[in-house]
Amino acid sequence: MDLRIFTEPQQGASYDTLLTVAKATEDLGFDAFFRSDHYLRMGDGDGLPGPTDAWITLAGIARETSRIRLGTLMTAATFRLPGVLAIQVAQVDQMSGGRVELGLGAGWFEEEHKAYGIPFPKDKFARLEEQLAVVTGLWATETGKTFDFRGEHYQLTGSPALPKPAQAKIPVLIGGHGAVRTPRLAARYADEFNIPFASVEDSERQFGRVRTAALAAGRDADAITYSSALVVCVGRDDQEVARRAAAIGREVDELKANGLAGSPAEVVDKIGRYAEIGASRLYLQLLDLSDLDHLELISSQVQAQLA
Repeated sequence: MDLRIFTEPQQGASYDTLLTVAKATEDLGFDAFFRSDHYLRMGDGDGLPGPTDAWITLAGIARETSRIRLGTLMTAATFRLPGVLAIQVAQVDQMSGGRVELGLGAGWFEEEHKAYGIPFPKDKFARLEEQLAVVTGLWATETGKTFDFRGEHYQLTGSPALPKPAQAKIPVLIGGHGAVRTPRLAARYADEFNIPFASVEDSERQFGRVRTAALAAGRDADAITYSSALVVCVGRDDQEVARRAAAIGREVDELKANGLAGSPAEVVDKIGRYAEIGASRLYLQLLDLSDLDHLELISSQVQAQLA
């Protein structure tokens, strides 16, 4: 089971804080550092010092790390034109030496669009589908040839389809709870399918839908990596679990029901349940970015047991 650290910096984190967490992620042996792509805090609080841009952040971190994978859960298709996004991600992949992955979703948080003057169209899913076709098409175009695309929302003519990523293929992540369109899109474009904040039972059901859609599309369902994202709250004893839960404004019982919470043994046991349904990768949503001891504990007493 790969363990990846997943951060939500729109809740309040500077680039320096994110870099510190990313370096700890690498030093402690985790597989990857991922971040959300949002511009507005959710829930209570002031969100200081304000939002950071996902791909600018990852570009900086790419130059300060050497091993961990880097990516987004999920970049919103509403934020960037697909041609621009393809250039940005390919460049960060070059800057990292080929360690980038792109999670791409339709976009859903209307308030952040209003706050920063970003259009929030009604046909977001159709735009996402075209964005996936454009981004992957640009990267796949042979050097020296051009790429054209005629969609309802995006049109490209004679694109040189440059720059190319360092990797032969940047992994594309698609995720969500949708029962029909999301599995179909994943079957066509996803190297990895991720379901966020879902129970074992709901995750198993959604993985099954993706597998069915892949088979219907003539694709090997096992060629897709299946993953989950869950909030994490681990403690050496009940008091430490309670302290960490309080620090992120959550209740212990709720976290145990809906996330990965409790002692290292409890968390390892629950991770095993996700492994049994086919998940081979977990994104640990770390909400208190100042608590690096939490990361060390997960590394030494959870990740070590999985190894």
